[in-house]
Amino acid sequence: MSELVITYFPVRGRAEASRLLLADQGISWKDDEVQMQDWASGKRDLKKKAVFGQLPRLQDGNFELYQSNSILRYLGRKYGVAGSNEQEKSVVEMVNDGVEDLRMKYYKFLFIENEANKDKYYEEVSKQLSYFENILSKNGNGTKFLIGDGITYADYNLLDTLQCNLDLFPQILAAFPLLSAYLERVLKRPKLSEYLESDGRKRRPITPKHK
Repeated sequence: MSELVITYFPVRGRAEASRLLLADQGISWKDDEVQMQDWASGKRDLKKKAVFGQLPRLQDGNFELYQSNSILRYLGRKYGVAGSNEQEKSVVEMVNDGVEDLRMKYYKFLFIENEANKDKYYEEVSKQLSYFENILSKNGNGTKFLIGDGITYADYNLLDTLQCNLDLFPQILAAFPLLSAYLERVLKRPKLSEYLESDGRKRRPITPKHK
C-alpha cells in the first residue's frame, strides 16, 4: 500500500479537513511541512511544480493531486465516506460547497476585514450556520450526520470550519442546538479524538496569523 503524503505549511489551514478524515478513518499519512520562507524563495521548486501555484498537495504513490477540496473529495471516495449512492454523493458535494462558502467568509474576515467588521461577520456567519442547522434537522432530527447514516467528507470540512469560527467567537453556536450537539458527538469519535489531542495537531496553529 502506498504512503499518503500531505505537503503543506506548518498550519492547519486548507489541509486540516483531509487530516481529520484520515485520522478518523484510521489511515496513516506523512506530513511534509514546507516553511513559508522556503515556499516564497522557491526552495525545493515546489511552487513551480504546483498545478495552480498553491498547496496543499496530496501524494498517493505516484499520483499527485492539488486543491484542498479536490483532495478531500478524492479521499472521501477512496475511503468510502463520499455518500452511499449517486444522489447522496451529489448532496454531499452540494453541502461541501456550502461549507466552502463559510470557510471563504472566515478567511476574508481574518485576512482582510478583521476587527472593523466583527459584528457584520458574526451576523453573516450566524445566517450561514442556520442553513446547516436546517440540514441537520432533516436527517434524523439532528441525531445523525449532515447527509445519510454515515459520516462523509463534508462533515470533516464542517468540523474544521466550525472550530475555526469557535476560535474567534466561542459562543457562535449558542443559538444552534443541533449543530452544538452534532459537534460534541463528532468530537467524541475515538480515533478523531486521539488525533485532536496529538502533538502534531496541537503544535499547528489554525493559520499563519495564529501563533
